[in-house]
Amino acid sequence: MKILFAFLSYLLGSIPSGYIIFYLSEKKDIRKFGSQATGATNVLRLKGWKFALPVFLIDFLKGLLPVFLALEIFNDKILALISGFLAVLGHCFPVYIRFRGGKGIATTFGVYSILAFKPFLLSGAIFIAVSAASRYVSLGSLLAALSYPLFILLFKKETEVAYLAFALFLLIAFVHRDNIERLLKGKERKLGEKA
Repeated sequence: MKILFAFLSYLLGSIPSGYIIFYLSEKKDIRKFGSQATGATNVLRLKGWKFALPVFLIDFLKGLLPVFLALEIFNDKILALISGFLAVLGHCFPVYIRFRGGKGIATTFGVYSILAFKPFLLSGAIFIAVSAASRYVSLGSLLAALSYPLFILLFKKETEVAYLAFALFLLIAFVHRDNIERLLKGKERKLGEKA
C-alpha cells in the first residue's frame, strides 16, 4: 500500500499544470517558448499573473498533498519524505509529457510547508527577497532551496528532513543547470523581461 502511495505521489507530481493551462489558452506546447519549462515562472513571462497564479497553486498542492496524506493516513515520516521527493521528481520529469517538465520550486515549497513550517517561511522570505532584489527568479529559487535544510538543522534538528531537503536542492540545481550557467555568464533573463 505504501509503495502504491509513493508511486501515486510521482503521478500526481507529474500532472503538468503549466503545460495544460498554456495549451488550453494558446493551443501550443509551452516547452517551445521562453525557458521551455512548464512552471509558473515561464507561464508568468508568457501569459501574465492570471495564468501563472493557478499554475503555482496547483504545483504547490502537488507537493503538499502527498506529504500531508502520508502523515495523516499512514503516520509515516519516511514515507512522507519519499513521497514528497517523488512528487517533485514527477514535476521535473513528468511521465505524461515525455519527462520534460518544470524546475520544481513551487512543488518543493509545497513539500516544505508540511515538513516544517518555520523553515518554510524563512526559505520563502529568502526566495522573495533575493528574487526581488536581483530580479533573478532562478537565483532566488536556488538559494531558497539551499537554505531550507540549513534552517532545518538550525531549528528542528531533524536530520532525515535535512537530508531530503538537500536531495531536493541537488535535484533543483540539476534542472537549473542552464540557469546557473547563464547566471555565471551574466546572461540570465530577469523577472519582468518578456520571453
